[in-house]
Amino acid sequence: MLRKLNTFPGWVPLLEDHSCILVVGASGGIGKSLVKMMLKSNVNIGCHFATNRESLREFEHYENVKFFPKVFSNGSDCKSLVEEFYAWKKKIDALVVLSGGIKNPVHWEQMNDTDWEADIFLNLSVPFYLAQTAIQKMKESKNTGKIILTGTESALHGGGSFSLAYGVAKMGIECLVKGLARDVAKYGILVNGIRPGFILSGFHERWQKKKDSDLEKRVELIPLKRPGYPEEVSALILYLLSGWANFITGQMFPITGGDWL
Repeated sequence: MLRKLNTFPGWVPLLEDHSCILVVGASGGIGKSLVKMMLKSNVNIGCHFATNRESLREFEHYENVKFFPKVFSNGSDCKSLVEEFYAWKKKIDALVVLSGGIKNPVHWEQMNDTDWEADIFLNLSVPFYLAQTAIQKMKESKNTGKIILTGTESALHGGGSFSLAYGVAKMGIECLVKGLARDVAKYGILVNGIRPGFILSGFHERWQKKKDSDLEKRVELIPLKRPGYPEEVSALILYLLSGWANFITGQMFPITGGDWL
């Protein structure tokens, strides 16, 4: 017989009290926005960054925030980050992976093997190793959990000529989300992803050396005629982390302003 939910509460807290959430790539525009929003709840937040500690300085005085600096050179670095976070409070309830980038934005015809492999590692291998270790920890503690990975809407359309490896890696995230979600659902672990379009997060300026004039031209291609903002992406992530999303797994959620329609 199917189980029935006899009562559904009229209100569910946005984030469960004392949850332990690791945000990888917290120093970026979306990461900082997400941390600020989560601080409105009674949760423990691990802020990972590679080198830009200064970006997170405003969070230093919070007792429920801990910094985890780590540069990812191999799979062991990814695993040790999750293990260090787990050792902090002896649990991990959610992993949000926002890290990623384009090491050398050259046309694919000029890409060498180092550039290609670096982008694939950063944007696909790193999320896999992080998720793999987080899921192991969740299972060991017999704890349910949530994994949120980051793709990109452009990957569905062939990526860009100067970011092809990035697009290929992000397309791999689509498969990773579905494959992991299918296999870990029996443990109560949910795996989902977001698929941002053009978000004014600093990504394009940092990784693709875009100027204001480039950004303005790009906005004209969006039906809403504006970029997305980090807070809008963070709100979507918060929903997926909340109790309201407990029947959602294996999905990628676009947030694009109607781009590519």
